[in-house]
Amino acid sequence: MFIGHFGVALAAKRICPGPSLGTLVLAALLVDGVWPVFLLLGWEKVEIVPGITAVTPLLFVSYPYTHSLVAGALWGSLLAAAYFLRRRDRAGALWLAALVVSHWGLDFVSHRPDMPLWPGGPRLGLGLWYSLPATLVVEFALFGIGAWLYVSVTRPRDRIGMFAFWGFIATLAAMYLASVFGPPPPSVQVLAMSGLLGWLFVVWAYWIDRHRAMVSAAPGVKR
Repeated sequence: MFIGHFGVALAAKRICPGPSLGTLVLAALLVDGVWPVFLLLGWEKVEIVPGITAVTPLLFVSYPYTHSLVAGALWGSLLAAAYFLRRRDRAGALWLAALVVSHWGLDFVSHRPDMPLWPGGPRLGLGLWYSLPATLVVEFALFGIGAWLYVSVTRPRDRIGMFAFWGFIATLAAMYLASVFGPPPPSVQVLAMSGLLGWLFVVWAYWIDRHRAMVSAAPGVKR
C-alpha cells in the first residue's frame, strides 16, 4: 500500500491534533522510509519480478527489521518516546505509535503472504494486490477520506496553506498511478534511491501544517 498510508496520516489529524501533519506522516511511513536504507546496506532484500501481482512487481524476500509486526511495534515505541520527551504529549505519543503499527496492518491487507509477524516468524498477507481494480478502490478511498478529514479540521492561514496541500495531494496521486501503470524499476538500487525521496513528503507535510490552523483546537494542545 502507498497512498493509503498517507490517507491514514491525514485522517489522524482529526483525532490527534497535537502532532504536526509532518510528524503524523513520518509515523505512518516510518518503516518505508527506513527500508531503502536497509536495502542499500544489504540488511533486507527485495527482487523485481514483473507479473508477481497485478499491482507491483516487487518480491519482498526479506524485510524483518522494518516490516515485521514486532519491528513495527519497536519503531513505533522509539518514535513515541522521542515525541513524548520533546512535547510531553502522552496522547499524541500513543497515537504516533499506533500509526507506525498501522503500517503493518495496511500492508497485511495488500501484500502477498510475505508480512512477517516477527523476524523469522510466520508470514501473512491477504493479497489485495492480486486485484488491480480492488487495490485502486481501497487506496483512493483511504486517501480521499483522509484528505477530507484533514481539510474538515484545518483551514489555510494563507495561500501557501491551500496550494501546498492540494499540490501534495495531486503529486501523491500522480506518483501512485505512475508506479502502478508505469514500467517496473530498472534495478533494486534505483528502487532504493527513489524510495529515499519519500522523506521529502515528510518535509512537505511539515510545511503544509505550518500554513494551516486547526478549526477548533482544544486548550493546551501542543503544536
